[in-house]
Amino acid sequence: MEIFTALADPTRRRIVELLSRGECAAGEIVEAFDVSGPAISQHLKVLREAALVQVRIEGQRRIYQLNPQGLSEMDAWLNDVRRFWAPRLDALERELLKPERKPKAKRSRR
Repeated sequence: MEIFTALADPTRRRIVELLSRGECAAGEIVEAFDVSGPAISQHLKVLREAALVQVRIEGQRRIYQLNPQGLSEMDAWLNDVRRFWAPRLDALERELLKPERKPKAKRSRR
């Protein structure tokens, strides 16, 4: 899934975290990192292509915000994963919590 590839990079995760607090101009995003402007621009491009962020132009400024549709697609996928794993992990937990059964001692025949 392209979303998770985009989020594999720590800088892009930090950009998403920054935008989770509200929209930001591209220059504000650049100022928040010790990375060059062109590098941040590339990270933003990857996030746009993964549908995690969207951009609008206001005069000379590019304003970025999280894309609710891209995030809802990721949330739906994660819910599917949870539905698959939850019953299996519950069954594993039940097995692990069962009292340990000790093997019966063999009786010696005399």
